[in-house]
Amino acid sequence: MNEIKEALKNTEQNYKLFRQQQFTFIRALRCTRENARDMLRPVASISQVQSYMDHHCNNSTDRCILNMFLNICNDLCNLCQKLETLQSGNDITDGILERCKLLLSHSNDLSTIRAKYPHDVVNRLSCDEAKNHYGGVVSLIPIVLDYVKEWVDHTEKLPRHMLCNESGGSALSEKRTPQGAPARAAVSQPPPPVPLGAQTSASNNKNVQAQGSKCVWKKYLNNTENHSGKLKGPWKPPGRHAF
Repeated sequence: MNEIKEALKNTEQNYKLFRQQQFTFIRALRCTRENARDMLRPVASISQVQSYMDHHCNNSTDRCILNMFLNICNDLCNLCQKLETLQSGNDITDGILERCKLLLSHSNDLSTIRAKYPHDVVNRLSCDEAKNHYGGVVSLIPIVLDYVKEWVDHTEKLPRHMLCNESGGSALSEKRTPQGAPARAAVSQPPPPVPLGAQTSASNNKNVQAQGSKCVWKKYLNNTENHSGKLKGPWKPPGRHAF
């Protein structure tokens, strides 16, 4: 996250220098559009600016300011790639990142976007320029910077375990299975169901054992009675009647 903040800070510094030269940027676009005989359509994509610089730029000043715009856009693209290494899986941050990637696509139509307060880039244009020619292209960088700062703010509020590591680590830790889970699952599993036939057989065996125990106990009682009472005569006192 510190690396992302540092890259964001550097990009903001470069944009401040570029913003101070907005009139130079508009003049360069106007000249290159005239050379390309493309004065009707608005400047609506990064690839359009790239084409003007590559094929219709006649002086170093125009080339320098157009190249500065393209470099900042490229820095923002690289910054979005770094954001993906810290992808949080949160719906809000995912949506912000997708909007940034869409805006920075070289073929994306920028003609309808407008940077709002506190940005003053659109207000520094004439009504015709803002509405029909350059309102979108001057709004691109401040809008994307705002989205990136919003992404950072949301991400810093998330728990640390919601983020992937900066080296492109795998998934969210909350989705990982704890190491002790298999052992706990094995302990907490209920015993397998016993087939009905086996249950009946076991019940029969218990009944047989119980009946067998009763028979043995009855036999023991009978033997005890035979030995103690029936086999011996009644007790007689000693004396003449002893014989």
